[in-house]
Amino acid sequence: MSEKRRQEIEAKRAKLAELRKARADRQKAEADRRTSDSGGPSIARRDVDDLVSSLIGTNSRGDSAVDSPVSSVPGTPALGQINLPGPSALSISGRLSRQSDITSDTRLSLGTTLIQSQNGATESLIEREMTPRVVPDLIDIEQELFELPQKERVIYNKEVQTMEVETEPVAASEDEIRERLLREREAAEAERIAHEQELEAESKQLDEEIAQEIREMTEEEKLSIFSAPEFLDFVEQSTKIIQRALNDNYDYIRDYTIGAESGPEASEGRIKSICAFYDERWTKNRSITDIDWSPKYPELSCASYNKNPAALNEPDGIVAVWNLHLLERPEFVFHSQSDVLSVTFSPFHSNLVFGGTYSGQILLWDTRSKHLPVLKTPLSAAGHTHPVYAMQMVGTQNAHNLITSSTDGTVCSWLVDMLAQPQETLELVHAGHNKTSEVAITALNFPDNETTTFWVGTEEGNVYQANRYDRAGAKAGLNSYDVYKGHAGPVMGIHFHPLVGPVDFSDLFLTCAVDWTVKLWRAKSLAKPSTVVSHVYPLYSFDEADDYVYDVKWHPTHPALFGTVDGAGKFDVWNLNHDTEVPVVSTTVGSGRALNKLKWERKDGRRAAVGGSDGRLYIYDIGDMALPRESEWTDMQRTVANVASGGAHANGIGDDSARVVAGR
Repeated sequence: MSEKRRQEIEAKRAKLAELRKARADRQKAEADRRTSDSGGPSIARRDVDDLVSSLIGTNSRGDSAVDSPVSSVPGTPALGQINLPGPSALSISGRLSRQSDITSDTRLSLGTTLIQSQNGATESLIEREMTPRVVPDLIDIEQELFELPQKERVIYNKEVQTMEVETEPVAASEDEIRERLLREREAAEAERIAHEQELEAESKQLDEEIAQEIREMTEEEKLSIFSAPEFLDFVEQSTKIIQRALNDNYDYIRDYTIGAESGPEASEGRIKSICAFYDERWTKNRSITDIDWSPKYPELSCASYNKNPAALNEPDGIVAVWNLHLLERPEFVFHSQSDVLSVTFSPFHSNLVFGGTYSGQILLWDTRSKHLPVLKTPLSAAGHTHPVYAMQMVGTQNAHNLITSSTDGTVCSWLVDMLAQPQETLELVHAGHNKTSEVAITALNFPDNETTTFWVGTEEGNVYQANRYDRAGAKAGLNSYDVYKGHAGPVMGIHFHPLVGPVDFSDLFLTCAVDWTVKLWRAKSLAKPSTVVSHVYPLYSFDEADDYVYDVKWHPTHPALFGTVDGAGKFDVWNLNHDTEVPVVSTTVGSGRALNKLKWERKDGRRAAVGGSDGRLYIYDIGDMALPRESEWTDMQRTVANVASGGAHANGIGDDSARVVAGR
């Protein structure tokens, strides 16, 4: 690479030397030319002077020798004829005459001038040598020192190619200038007036258009707009968003530089009321019959309602989906032609809500649809024909069924996408009943991880175990040999212990009834079914209530915690590791009217939803009570062992000496 660069430099140096040599040659030639020019003009000047003198001397012939010295000089041409070199000569008359003797003389050189003159009889030829002008020998050398940009290619067409030449304006007079300024001012004023008139006309047109647009609408036009489905949907959605933002309890002007304030948050041994859902239009004069929490959105809960006897044009039953961020009205309202007695969210499809009605129909609503159900079971003997008070979804994401039960002892299994007829139908009958063999089911529950065996509470106060299918040692249907006897009235609620934590308590379940009691049971092992009638008695009976106990639920995360609601409007929270005689927290909800249902939040159980006969859905926060310690499971084991060894009586009600207080 350096060798190539060196060669380029040498070539440039050679070109530079040639240029310098050419410049020196040009300078030398220029100097020679100047030298020759300095001597040449003097000779030519003398020739011109001689010619002028000869002419002047000819015109002044006859004068003295002093006045015309030229004529006395020998060899001066005579006045009559002047001969110039060349093919012709000029005579005095101005005509050209041939000079054959001159033209025939081929001995004349290029720089010789001959003048023929006649003075008397004397003729002579004067020969003058003319020195030629030296023309320098110039050398043209072209050398490309740098690349010039290519010239733009110009294409001409057949049009006038002349350029506009600006001529100097003629200086105008003062009057003309004044007149021109006046004309320009008048033109500008006229243009301004025209522009103002145009703007005024446009403004007037806009005012007319606006007045046409904002004119007062007629009542028919207003009614057509207000009743349009698009307008109603827009108002519904936009107002929900605004109300959610207004109900947000976040303090937007909180100053974090100030120390944290101790707010009225729920703590150990205290519960806090969050809100009470109520809608004047939909829930007035109705009672809540069932409650459930959304499996996907922790802020959503649903409640089913019975008939409003004062509103004949409204649907008999409704299901309202409430949002913790929308307190004034429900997020969704679903309609039913009959009282809705039970409701549940689908744990596998967050948009689906199932409801059991007083007429026996099973309804399916979709939050993506309108108020009416998207699917429903027919009113026929293939399904339920009696009130459906209990339902539960069992199975997995890919294989699940909806299990429903009615007061005529019928248990049906449904596929969620086909409600035309049940997949399975099971009749629970008891041969030992006096008047009828039917078992009137009021409550139903499956243990965790169990899809075949379930327990039902009945109107007679007994609890029975039943199977959906035949299994080893047991047939499908009601197991009439094992009778869980303990309540003296209809069983209103039954719930198995959730399968959480290091210790399995899933064989424990709670029941509540109208006999003012809550009882703790241990389910009999399925591996050893009875062949003769045998009674199973409760492990313990909680007799704190002063009214009907309508519902009982285990806490979803704490092993020793459960809650109850009763007809006196009390919401009680029990902790078996703390006390088995009295609840750790007891609060009167609302106005003290009867509470029908209780449901814990699915995720962590911090919130509980309770509803009753006043049509209000109350949300409570139990705070840190929902957080179990690591020792809660071992403490619960000791508590259950102490309760079981306490020797509870056959009716489930023991003396004061038989009661065991655990965890102290």
